[in-house]
Amino acid sequence: MSLEESRKHLFYYLCTEFSVRIMKIKEIVSALERFAPLPLQDGFDNAGLQIGLTDAEATGALLCLDVTESVIDEAIALRCNMVISHHPLIFKGYKSITGKDYVERCILKAIKNDIVIYSAHTNLDNAQGGVNYKIAEKLGLDHVEILDPKSGMLLKLVTFVPESHAEKVRNALFDSGCGNIGNYDSCSYNVSGEGTFRAQENAYPFCGEIGKLHREKEVRIETVLPAYKRNDAVKALLLAHPYEEPVFDLYYLQNTWMQAGSGIIGELNVPEPELDFLKRLKKTFNLSCVKHNTLTGRMIKKIALCGGSGSFLIPLALRNEADVFITGEIKYHDYFGYDNKILLAEIGHYESEQYTKEIFYTIIRDLYPNFTLFMSKVNTNPIKYI
Repeated sequence: MSLEESRKHLFYYLCTEFSVRIMKIKEIVSALERFAPLPLQDGFDNAGLQIGLTDAEATGALLCLDVTESVIDEAIALRCNMVISHHPLIFKGYKSITGKDYVERCILKAIKNDIVIYSAHTNLDNAQGGVNYKIAEKLGLDHVEILDPKSGMLLKLVTFVPESHAEKVRNALFDSGCGNIGNYDSCSYNVSGEGTFRAQENAYPFCGEIGKLHREKEVRIETVLPAYKRNDAVKALLLAHPYEEPVFDLYYLQNTWMQAGSGIIGELNVPEPELDFLKRLKKTFNLSCVKHNTLTGRMIKKIALCGGSGSFLIPLALRNEADVFITGEIKYHDYFGYDNKILLAEIGHYESEQYTKEIFYTIIRDLYPNFTLFMSKVNTNPIKYI
């Protein structure tokens, strides 16, 4: 037995003897995508696996906002073979990888050192409990809701089940992700009726006889689900349904999906003078400065916010009667026309999303408490202040 083989043998023996679970990178990825499913990302985005193979054993993960060469070096020094970032390293397609810019150099260094890079970007922005919820948590907001819920992402599923199997099919659908509306789960509508069918030759009917018209007491079950869970729901339905040929319908709903979308709106328990609020905002996010429009002496109670580049939500914040809108970036001309309507506060893109690492940490640590995690100590903010 070679020295390398002996080391591997000892490693696996120690893992077994002391109940140390060997983690696969794909298990970490799965945990992240259950929290922030990739279909929630915006159309321009490139969230998900950036580099590497997920079947590899995970030695540890480094959590960061951006992937830079210094972050890769940090992962190597910490012996982590996984980097989890908020901003994707790769946004565009590459025809060659020659190291001509920092992105290509990061790609080369990660591959050379067997480091997997995974990013959760706008899917984490849009997810319930994601980036904007973390900002709201830091500010102590209550009655938090999504400011701009997504639409066109919900399906209605309808199926017809014999009464004897209705409960089994309902539960299978709920377990697959159907029936969640706001703070409620296991939501469905059920109507009793009668179905008819005649089994033809070569059929294997659950009930009735070949060649004879059969009438069966059935339940029409209706429930809702996110569109990206369609395949899971259909698979669960087919496995639980007793009929050889289950009948079901799927169609898109126009309803907004209140559990996913851009921005947050919430309230403070106790209103604050606008200047006091801005000072607290500066302290909470450790800011060098806060850019804002004209102060008018208003009290701050209702707060709308969006991490990163969220100025597109200013009109919606105004429509929802927010006293202040906080985001990472606001263009110069976007400040005009709002002085007497709403307080605008610009805190910096990096600064607004700096606590995203805490979300990654919580997701993984709650499921895998013994897995090695590090929060990057590299400040990747490209903007500096004098």
